[in-house]
Amino acid sequence: MAPSMTYIREICRRFKAHILMTIVQIGYTILYFVTEASFNRGLNPHIYITYRHLVSTLVMWPLAYFLERKLRPKLTLALLLELCVLSLLGISLTLNMYFASLEYTSPTFVASMVNTIAAMTFIIAILLRFEHLDIKSPRGVAKAVGTLVSLVGVTIMTLYKGPAMRNFWGALIHIQGNAIHESWLKGSILTVASCITWSIWYIMQAVTLKRYPAQLSLTAWMSLIGAAQSAIFTAFVQHKPAAWKIGFDIKLWSILYGGVVCSGLIIYIQLWCTEQKGPVFVTMFNPLSTVMVALLAYFAFGERLFLGSIIGGIIVIVGLYLVLWGKDRDQEKEMRAEKASFVANGRGREQSNDSSDSPATDGKRDSVKRYEEV
Repeated sequence: MAPSMTYIREICRRFKAHILMTIVQIGYTILYFVTEASFNRGLNPHIYITYRHLVSTLVMWPLAYFLERKLRPKLTLALLLELCVLSLLGISLTLNMYFASLEYTSPTFVASMVNTIAAMTFIIAILLRFEHLDIKSPRGVAKAVGTLVSLVGVTIMTLYKGPAMRNFWGALIHIQGNAIHESWLKGSILTVASCITWSIWYIMQAVTLKRYPAQLSLTAWMSLIGAAQSAIFTAFVQHKPAAWKIGFDIKLWSILYGGVVCSGLIIYIQLWCTEQKGPVFVTMFNPLSTVMVALLAYFAFGERLFLGSIIGGIIVIVGLYLVLWGKDRDQEKEMRAEKASFVANGRGREQSNDSSDSPATDGKRDSVKRYEEV
């Protein structure tokens, strides 16, 4: 029993980041439908972003203050400006465009387009030398091919529908006001723009974490600054005071879920995984959310599931596996190199100690001792 538990703990330790990122995608999957329901009930997307990050600030600041009091580095003016840009890219600008696109399209479409972030982040990371790609090695080929395969799967899910799968039961959950005002051109432009800024944000996270290695504090700062930026923007585009009033309904639950779970817990997990595995690893899990959204929409909400979504989902998972395999091989190579370096340094120290304890050295010590006695 004990060896089996040890083996399970070792597996969990090795794949901790993988498990956490899968949980993150489950959280984002629920977010798609919760926000869709609240927007259909009249919640303004920009007001939602502002309130959501105010909630996240209230939750994360106490945790960051007490748990990272000794870890948190001093905040300089340059670092504060960097945090402002990071908050702009990851929260106020990106999320306002992202949720505005959700208002004009559908959760399945937005979830599919978000998967292009992985390919964009991979390319940007290679150009900026954050990701090493050895195309001559199997692991390098796996990462490159896996990224392209995932992109093909996303494209199939987005452009090819095919015949609809028959649903043998009705919707288990009904979203009130499910009619969406579709403006696919406007929604598509907003979605693509948000994907580009989101990719840059993931890369910038890796840079900022080297200067500010306190994930809880960084999450709290981004929430606070992002909420302020979003509030200023919303004040210019939303002039009705009544729109800011939130009742005890799906709007409130959507804000609380988005603030506590998505802008608080999930962002913290992503920052930790980015520091451990890099930005490309984090973004490669986005396709899982697409598959989960399609399945949940079919089984729980009674939406139609098309053959293109099934084929594309399978291709996406194959591509994800190839990239993760390549990343794991990279990590194993780095660990072997570190181990070899450690062993070499250890042998060097042993040889140095041996030379200091050699007969010649002992003879010199005896001579010095006799000289001192004389």
